[in-house]
Amino acid sequence: MYLFQEDAGYEVVIRYKVIRLSALDGVAYLSSGNPGVLPFTPLMGRPAGVDAAAWLGRCIEATEALSVSRAAKDAVLGHMGVLSSLVCDAATIYSLISEDIMTEFPLLESLRKRALEQGIEQGIEQGIEQGGRERAIEDLIDVLEIRFGLATSDPLAARLGAIDDVQRLKQLHRAAIQVPSLEAFRHLLDAAE
Repeated sequence: MYLFQEDAGYEVVIRYKVIRLSALDGVAYLSSGNPGVLPFTPLMGRPAGVDAAAWLGRCIEATEALSVSRAAKDAVLGHMGVLSSLVCDAATIYSLISEDIMTEFPLLESLRKRALEQGIEQGIEQGIEQGGRERAIEDLIDVLEIRFGLATSDPLAARLGAIDDVQRLKQLHRAAIQVPSLEAFRHLLDAAE
């Protein structure tokens, strides 16, 4: 395949070939002992009759046999664990690769931190939205109570409490201020549903 690009009067041509990892002989790459390639070996072609979990186990054994520092082995295993998630389920990966290695792996730590931040942000947004909804319901029921003597035990209060749409609650609040009677408000609510 070719990629052609012309930039500032210069012609750049890049030629590349797509390589499918599953088509490569994983045993040959595993035997090479090259730490830069080992994380990809679980995705490569495996020997006949060897399932993905057993192949991952062999890839881990080859990584453990490397004569490099423990930190380097852990980095290779962390990358291998992430890439293995394309062919193995998480339980299999955690049963073969130490959970400590996976939880301390910088990429996963970064993803976990980002997910936590997004979760907190989403929780805050939901809390604000829920608080706004509850406030709108309280305000609406207060107006009906002050103007028409609506009791909180009245089924109408429960109906209003079941409305999720804050904009709808605001519209009903305005209507509660303007309608001549509680019965007129009930008719308005019934007509809108």
